[in-house]
Amino acid sequence: MNVLRLVIIALVSMSAIGAAGQKIKGSDTVLPVSQEGAETYMKLNPKARVTVTGGGSGVGISALIDGTTDIAMASRSIKFNERVKISNSGKQLREAVIAYDALAVIVNPDNPVSHLTRAQLEAIFRGKITNWNQVKDYYTGKYGPDLKIIVYSRETSSGTYEFFKTSVLREKNYMAGVLSMPATGAVIQSVSQTRGAIGYVGMAYVNKNVKAVKVSYDGKHFVYPTMEMGRKHVYPIIRELYYYYTADKAGVVEPFINFLLSPKGQQIVMKSGYVPAK
Repeated sequence: MNVLRLVIIALVSMSAIGAAGQKIKGSDTVLPVSQEGAETYMKLNPKARVTVTGGGSGVGISALIDGTTDIAMASRSIKFNERVKISNSGKQLREAVIAYDALAVIVNPDNPVSHLTRAQLEAIFRGKITNWNQVKDYYTGKYGPDLKIIVYSRETSSGTYEFFKTSVLREKNYMAGVLSMPATGAVIQSVSQTRGAIGYVGMAYVNKNVKAVKVSYDGKHFVYPTMEMGRKHVYPIIRELYYYYTADKAGVVEPFINFLLSPKGQQIVMKSGYVPAK
């Protein structure tokens, strides 16, 4: 009787897990491809339930630490102190790179400047250069218009914020007057409506309302953020996009992760505007 009761309890528990499905939370950059992947995955697996929400890489990892999400989406690698918190909870962290993303620097379409070096970007985002007439387009040789530069950034909990600071600013601080936006869509909207604006977004978010510029880290070779340049890793501002989860949830989440890493899943990655991991 006791054995039968244990079997019934186990079956009920498994059923509850299946009904609850899995939760994915975090990076707004990873959000679109995760949503598209989840939709396709659930069509192929009608009993599966996958819920995807954004909020930023830091928000997703915090949710993973406190056990309120099964997968944390992140556009940056997990920090040491975050790893320690997960380890202290007695859980084993696992990581999967599901795609790469080229981070596009965007300006208003009316801005004639179309080529910028890393050094120029650092000076702009640190507040050392404040007017476009101080910015020389190294391709045309011309300076920008007499127009105040309005700098837009993501908020500090964003993995995109962290990565831009590391790759472009070389860990130096953003200017004090930087305008922090809560989501990538807000950066796009603000730059599209402000003539002197500059910001940065994941390549998949670039649309006709903004202009992505060509970027050079050596001052000689300027590259536009495209799928081809991303796949070849020629474009300089490129990063890994991560899924983080814990070993105790592997049985629940790995079927979806394996699907996203399959040829069909990586096609979704490409169609969503990201660079395939495989």
